[in-house]
Amino acid sequence: MKNGIGSMLIVIGLLGCMASMPVHDIPRTGSYQVKTDMRAHGLRRSYRVHVPSGYTGAEALPLVVVVHGAFSTAREMEKHSGFSELADREGYFVVYPEGFGLLGLLQHWNSGHCCGKARKSNLDDVGFIARVIDDISARFKVDRSRIYMVGNSNGGMLTYRFAAERSDTVAAIAVVAGAIGGKPSAGEAEWRIPQPARPVPLTVFHGLSDQAVPYAGGRSLGKRHDRTFVSVGESVAFWVKNNGCVPTPRRQSLHDGRLTLESWNGCMADGEVVLYSLADWDHQWPGKYFTQRLEDQDSLRGFDAAELIWQFFKRHRREPQSSG
Repeated sequence: MKNGIGSMLIVIGLLGCMASMPVHDIPRTGSYQVKTDMRAHGLRRSYRVHVPSGYTGAEALPLVVVVHGAFSTAREMEKHSGFSELADREGYFVVYPEGFGLLGLLQHWNSGHCCGKARKSNLDDVGFIARVIDDISARFKVDRSRIYMVGNSNGGMLTYRFAAERSDTVAAIAVVAGAIGGKPSAGEAEWRIPQPARPVPLTVFHGLSDQAVPYAGGRSLGKRHDRTFVSVGESVAFWVKNNGCVPTPRRQSLHDGRLTLESWNGCMADGEVVLYSLADWDHQWPGKYFTQRLEDQDSLRGFDAAELIWQFFKRHRREPQSSG
């Protein structure tokens, strides 16, 4: 109990030390915590935003929305993903929304089929993300044709849902260790994302050894619950069909066979689909924060999902929906 109280006090202290967003002047390069007027169960919701190096307000920049997984935070996602460092080099805004959780702990998202109190109380997290995007766009000069979204685990599931329900908002998405649907428990019906109104380009990363969200689908292993997930194959096939891609992918074996790259092209509205399957990789963000710790001889040492995701995003811009 004492350790739990100590952890809560540390979290409260960290929240108090976070830089707040300047009200008037253009903020300096860095990351800021922003509280919104949006509430969930009486608590104000917030997000973390990174302003890239050299931003002057003269040019509209892309926006990348990065969504943490269950039991995580915006601050942790920023540290693990590496998107803020990349933004300083490439010139884009990054926003890290905070899921719902008491005092910044055990935060979850309502992706429709997962997870925690956010799902059970049917929080409108799709609406929350949309309002965060609007709030950032009101504060900064954002290029609305280049809004992208990335999600990890439960955050990846919300990214799938957001893209399906708000396909007119995002230019492209990336999902790490996510699924388009599943059963919250054995006694509940399966839930899947709805049919999007338009194609959405996406890139997917998933470890073949993932036990929390199994690559082949089915029960989440090693957990004290009977939650199940749709497989990676079904999740990707959903978007291949939605985007009107040629059903047979091109395959490449990379990194001494540790990585299989599949890409579906010939899609409507340039809605390409790309899948990275990582051998001997579990439920962990495949970025430098973790891959730099691998052995020197490991072919995935230094692998950086954020870099690949950004290069994918740069190829896509959301075009206005034609009236026809």
